[in-house]
Amino acid sequence: MFGAYPAGTAPSGSSVSGAVMRVSGIFGLAQRVCAGAALLLLPGLAQAQAADGVPDAIGVTDSGDTAFVIAMALLGLAMILPGIALHHGARLRARAFGATATQVGAIAAVVTLLWVMVGYTLGFGNVTSGWLGSGNAWMLNDLGNVRGASAVPEVAFVLLQLGFAILAAALLTGAWAERGNIAWAVPFAGLWSLIVYAPVAHWVWGGGWLATRLGTVDFGGALVVHTSAGISALVITLLIGRRARADDAHGGSSGLAFAGTGMVWAALLALTAGATLAASDDAATALVNAQLAAAAGALVWLLADAITGGKAHGFALARGALAGIVASSAAVNAIAPGSAMVAGLVGAVVAWLAARLIRYSGIDDAVDLVAVHGIAGLAGALLAAPLIAGTLGGTGYAPGMTPMRQVVAQAIGAGVIAGWAAIGTAIVALMVAMVVPMRISEAEETA
Repeated sequence: MFGAYPAGTAPSGSSVSGAVMRVSGIFGLAQRVCAGAALLLLPGLAQAQAADGVPDAIGVTDSGDTAFVIAMALLGLAMILPGIALHHGARLRARAFGATATQVGAIAAVVTLLWVMVGYTLGFGNVTSGWLGSGNAWMLNDLGNVRGASAVPEVAFVLLQLGFAILAAALLTGAWAERGNIAWAVPFAGLWSLIVYAPVAHWVWGGGWLATRLGTVDFGGALVVHTSAGISALVITLLIGRRARADDAHGGSSGLAFAGTGMVWAALLALTAGATLAASDDAATALVNAQLAAAAGALVWLLADAITGGKAHGFALARGALAGIVASSAAVNAIAPGSAMVAGLVGAVVAWLAARLIRYSGIDDAVDLVAVHGIAGLAGALLAAPLIAGTLGGTGYAPGMTPMRQVVAQAIGAGVIAGWAAIGTAIVALMVAMVVPMRISEAEETA
């Protein structure tokens, strides 16, 4: 799913003066030295060799593409933690804010360690059966010089994918808001990242069976990240039950919540652009489309709340913007700008309706995680099939794929991932709950 353009060659002219040539040479040498030093700072890159001392992957890295991917990964990681803490915490009671932030940070730490130890190799190790990656990259021991057909070192790709893994796991903090036991939440999220998230990432992004055998498309994580997190949140919410004071619960600050949304918004843009693995027009296309979808979604949700509730609220903008990005992410690199607006609009409408239905059903989805991420992700994955058609300005279907085959591939992929997220989450949640209770005591929750 990831591609990169080969490095181009800069034109030169025969009339360039000697002085300019010397200055250009100095700058070129400085650029190569700085790029080499930056790459050496990445752990294990210089050691990515086979046992015989010969590099284990044939490929040449491009310093520009590498710098771009690293920058996008770092921007995503920097925005995820405070963004989710604010986005979730500011919509809860004041005393729950600190607990949510602590949980987000602890989950990010444990997922980071587990991702390096075993998560990455499960998701992106060498393809064997198409269900799980092989153990070649355990503890990042055997990484290639470049990732696939790109010009980016695999260790930079590891960093980018770590951002997606942390995002998916940290989002789950909204599922047990104001009632989750941190002693249960942290080990649960760590195991969830290995048992639920890593296999799904392999099936779609790591060369697994959904992408290679069926042709399921999911470029930016509509299925892998958002559907997995949203459906898992639904299962957790049903297992853990309603908050003791859910009926009178209301958030504290829409301004802080929207500030958090802006950070998550930026993180999603950065990770999606970085997924192109090249500083190219594909990255720019993904950024523009995601921004358009977010804008459409934000305005649609705001308008829907204003019409039905009589007032516009900052929470509406926050939910709508994220729903729009999520809905467009499945094919954000392959659709036209107009199609991105449609995806954002449809995703926000579907998520808005789902949020109202969930509230009426009595399910305590405190931060609308199920609707904004799970339902919008499913809708976006299904929308990808028609929107990537060349007649609508998209890049067209892959060789051998037809519109109907793409619809079937998207539907099967969505059903399989949603089903696995539900089953895997229930298993992991109950397994950890056998050791540590899922909820804090009623007295602590009421306080």
